[in-house]
Amino acid sequence: MQDLRTFALTLPVLLAAMVLHELAHGVVAWRLGDPTARMMGRLTLNPVRHLDRLGTAMFALTYFGGLAANVPGFAIGWAKPVPVVPEHFRSPQRGMALVAIAGPLTNLAIAAVFAAIVFHVQLDGTAYDVVVLALLVNITLFLFNLLPVPPLDGSRVVGAVMNDRMYERWLSLDRYGVAVIIAGVLIFNRQFQAILADSSEAIVRMLHTVLG
Repeated sequence: MQDLRTFALTLPVLLAAMVLHELAHGVVAWRLGDPTARMMGRLTLNPVRHLDRLGTAMFALTYFGGLAANVPGFAIGWAKPVPVVPEHFRSPQRGMALVAIAGPLTNLAIAAVFAAIVFHVQLDGTAYDVVVLALLVNITLFLFNLLPVPPLDGSRVVGAVMNDRMYERWLSLDRYGVAVIIAGVLIFNRQFQAILADSSEAIVRMLHTVLG
């Protein structure tokens, strides 16, 4: 019951993190010369414009799956991708890399805010659980989105160093990527969560060094 209460109280923060992640993509694309996201009404904080039903449901499925696997604080979800037209950029591949990295860095910045609260504000009970969960999920979103698997953000960052022909083939894998990611998370759930847990712990230690 406590886990359900913690998740319910944290969910608005998690949804806000996804909205800010996508908004960051759109803002960077706009600043680099692509007006597509602005023209389609995606440069907004209105969650209705960003949220994806399956992606939101995945937060609950992975969170409670993590608890079942004895890996608390694990949750992954996604919002509707912001539309980007790379041809508007001076260098499409580098432009896409900059747009892509903006999302995960936004989650890392949000994680830093919650880390500062954990390190410097005296909390207990549910309030502490909510802040810690928000911290860990934003770190998870940062790490997960940087995986170099199409269509995740990390694939666009890696793509910046590819030649045109290789990049075109790389992008063609986007159509399979989501299915591969979901299958991988479900099949290798424990291993995936363990790797993310270790990586998250390392980032928490780094944040403590910087902010603590």
